Amino acid sequence: MTEIAFHFNAPDKLAYACRLLRKAVSSGARVVVTGDAAALQALDTMLWTFSPLEFLAHCRAGSPAEQLQASPVVLAAHIDGGPELPHHHVLLNLGQDVVPGYERFERTIEVVTLDEEDRQKARQRWKHYADRGYSITRHDLNLKETSA
Repeated sequence: MTEIAFHFNAPDKLAYACRLLRKAVSSGARVVVTGDAAALQALDTMLWTFSPLEFLAHCRAGSPAEQLQASPVVLAAHIDGGPELPHHHVLLNLGQDVVPGYERFERTIEVVTLDEEDRQKARQRWKHYADRGYSITRHDLNLKETSA
């Protein structure tokens, strides 16, 4: 069964996603990131520039098969009914809705900001997972910052 984790209180969803992806890739994980087109475009740019000494290899779903296989991070607007993905390790959802097809992944991570509308949508996603019997792990980023 897919492991579900919510990361709450991210001050900036995309900046947090960059740090999370850096950590995941350094640990050997392969990640598919989904969200709306604007968020994926902004993340694509940030992955090139968020750290002056680092670059996180990534590509978009629909890229040539060799590129997909070599990239630890794949940006995909849709994971169900879209291009075939090279792996199903970790799904990072930057969108507002439950991603159709999330259950094919070993792990799904939801990032939630301080914005009230984003938090309301996250509650709906949490309820969706809980109603289906998923065990959910909660990571409160505010608590981590104050204890660091």
